[in-house]
Amino acid sequence: MESAIVIKNLKVSSKEKLILKGINIEIPKNKLTVLLGPSGCGKTTLFKCLNRLTDLYPELKVEGSVFIGEDDIFHPKQNVTDLRQKMGLLNQKPYPLPMSIFKNVAYGLKLKGVKDKKILAEKVAVYLKQAALWDEVKDRLDDSATKLSIGQQQRLCLARGLATSPEILLADEPTSALDPISSKAIEEKFLELKENYTVIVVTHILRQAKRLADHVIFMYDGQVIEQGSPKELFENPQTETLKKYIQVGY
Repeated sequence: MESAIVIKNLKVSSKEKLILKGINIEIPKNKLTVLLGPSGCGKTTLFKCLNRLTDLYPELKVEGSVFIGEDDIFHPKQNVTDLRQKMGLLNQKPYPLPMSIFKNVAYGLKLKGVKDKKILAEKVAVYLKQAALWDEVKDRLDDSATKLSIGQQQRLCLARGLATSPEILLADEPTSALDPISSKAIEEKFLELKENYTVIVVTHILRQAKRLADHVIFMYDGQVIEQGSPKELFENPQTETLKKYIQVGY
């Protein structure tokens, strides 16, 4: 499979500890990859490395390389703004901008230089439809985004992320704050979007990994323990660590 991201000997440390202990993985293009593991295993730190959110934490030291195509994202000449526009980001808790539903999505489009009002309106509709939200909000686009339910806010943040025309979608525990119906809507949308995007989902929930993943990376204590297809990992785990994780059945 063609790789969207290649990570080589990635280490992240703080003054207190080594958080990531030399990560070497390839993330396949136009597939849904799940970073799986218990809380504190390093998967969120790895996730933050992918669009250099680690830059926001001066106490962290990052070593190694993360390649997207031919570009090492940690190269000193890397344009971080351009990098982050390649990444659609969905956090554990949705953070809609304090403005209207329409302007939330238009904000992402304006970052890409779209100014024409007619084109903005057309594209806002397109991305709200991609996020499975259009039918619920099409008659109240001028309402504040904060009036939406948590599940709707999460889908709005997805639409805003898609509006920047990313290559990769990053989702950190994206359904943890949602009810089952909203969670199902987000999961189904990810399965559709992987046709056109590389999707990376961080989760500690084994059932969710089984439902979604084309490729699983299982992490524990800052290391990649096993990786491969869900069938390989969950039906024939090679390490005691993964066997115990499966038996507990998070």
